[in-house]
Amino acid sequence: MNTEKNYLTFALAKGRLANKTLALLEELGISCEEMKDPKTRKLIFVNEEWRFRFFLAKGPDVPTYVEYGAADVGVAGRDTVLEENRNVYEVLDLGFGKCRMCVCGPGSARDLLLHHERIRVASKYPNIAKEYFYNKKHQTVDIIKLNGSVELGPLVGLSDVIVDIVETGSTLRENGLDVLEEVCGLSARMIVNPVAMQMERARIQELVLALREKITLNEAAKAERQGL
Repeated sequence: MNTEKNYLTFALAKGRLANKTLALLEELGISCEEMKDPKTRKLIFVNEEWRFRFFLAKGPDVPTYVEYGAADVGVAGRDTVLEENRNVYEVLDLGFGKCRMCVCGPGSARDLLLHHERIRVASKYPNIAKEYFYNKKHQTVDIIKLNGSVELGPLVGLSDVIVDIVETGSTLRENGLDVLEEVCGLSARMIVNPVAMQMERARIQELVLALREKITLNEAAKAERQGL
């Protein structure tokens, strides 16, 4: 153990992403037993052997902690990274938490999208929606920020379509909505503070390379089990 090293601090999005990130790190021999205690009141957890510190945060806050240097490294969904648009480096696709960001709505809205008509778009992700419609589709739209069930937008006449995360699509189907266009693929991403990337480049690159190799091996093993 090298006690001369500075701590490398990780901000992890609470929930499944944090659990899967920690499980992946454990495959590399990097564990943090303190974090497994469901009764703990601690906010910051330490692995002294690797000189790593971990803390949990709400997903949208992770890029903020990383941008301002409160965390050197963060793990959050790509939807969060894109929506927050912070000054961070995205260094690795961790391969889990896969889903899609899509434009969804009733089938009748297809023509509105096809003919680039001015429409109303409801979304929890106004920045992603704006980037997609204004810079990729070059379509002028009115974007309405919602925080709850955005599927309600088209159902009650608030919006023509929505931009939202789609996993199975079952909620859409149950409410008579379809995926009309795909905005982008999503998964968990590792992000790094720009200053930390300069100051701790070797350690961060070593970790990224080890994680990438482990992810590749896991995917190969999974494909083999599925007979692909």
